[in-house]
Amino acid sequence: MSDDDEGGPVYATRGLRDLLLERAADAEPSQVNVVLDATPVADFETDLELDPATPVLSHVYFPAAGRAVSDVFGVDLGTPAGNGRARFLSHPQGPAGLTRRDDLAGVVLLAVPPWEEVLAFDRRGRELSLTVVDAEPPVESLPE
Repeated sequence: MSDDDEGGPVYATRGLRDLLLERAADAEPSQVNVVLDATPVADFETDLELDPATPVLSHVYFPAAGRAVSDVFGVDLGTPAGNGRARFLSHPQGPAGLTRRDDLAGVVLLAVPPWEEVLAFDRRGRELSLTVVDAEPPVESLPE
């Protein structure tokens, strides 16, 4: 997701959407704030009938990774360099829109109770079209 993606439709996997809603419900009354990453359509085995370069939000980076270094030096080691240009936020007490207190990214997914829907916004708070796709990202493994 780059600044060039702003204003266009946003795509996310159903698995990611479901995970985010579950995490928001489990964390209530606390807020959730996690970094998201995308997989290009070309990397999916399922034909999504989209341009192969289209990013589909598919992964989440949990904030616990690299937390000690981040707390001391302000460097987030939990998110690989160059990734995380999208973010998920939950607002347990509302509103169903971005606020000045929110951490922003090129694309922000947001959920509010009753945790049934995810909304998408650009960094300026304009709502974007979100399409949930029924596809699993490729399985990743560490090199040996």
